[in-house]
Amino acid sequence: MLSVGLTGGIGAGKSEVSRLLGEHGAVIIDADRIAREVVAPGTEGLAAVVAEFGEEFLTAEGALDRPRLGSVVFGDPERLKALNAIVHPLVGARSAELQRAAAEDAVVVHDVPLLVENDLMSRYDVVVVVDVSPGTQLDRLVRLRGMTEADARSRMAAQATRERRLAAADIVIDNDGSPEELRERVAQVWRRLSERARAA
Repeated sequence: MLSVGLTGGIGAGKSEVSRLLGEHGAVIIDADRIAREVVAPGTEGLAAVVAEFGEEFLTAEGALDRPRLGSVVFGDPERLKALNAIVHPLVGARSAELQRAAAEDAVVVHDVPLLVENDLMSRYDVVVVVDVSPGTQLDRLVRLRGMTEADARSRMAAQATRERRLAAADIVIDNDGSPEELRERVAQVWRRLSERARAA
């Protein structure tokens, strides 16, 4: 089994790379999706978040108001740290459970947005970073996700620098080009990962 950590800055296209690797046959463990699961209504995770932040961060239906909480924690490193201290151990435990269930010769791709920020590189056999220029990042966040430029810049600033991410990478996938170019680059990376998984 080959354990791969996949990361990239917000707007870099990491989710698309994850999807394409899944099409090739990778087992995808999506930390963002798991992070939503562990704070779903009725979970211990949600109870812990409410105890820390207050009931005003719940929607009328009793779910976590993620945009509201995000607007608070992304501007305050201490509050972000408090949230991560609750969510990250729960995500880690669930990810490990999913990896144990994968086949012996599988390429298991952990889709982890904050892999570099949380210094998780040593957990994986290979770290793959999806990279784009800051200009492309900003354009995608404003144009495709509807963020204001100020909000987009603050989200980008809350993450590791591009240089730090690239320094952590074993493989870099450049996503400044077209969707077709990305598809071809992912196919090349998949061949490398598959070979390593078979040789392991």
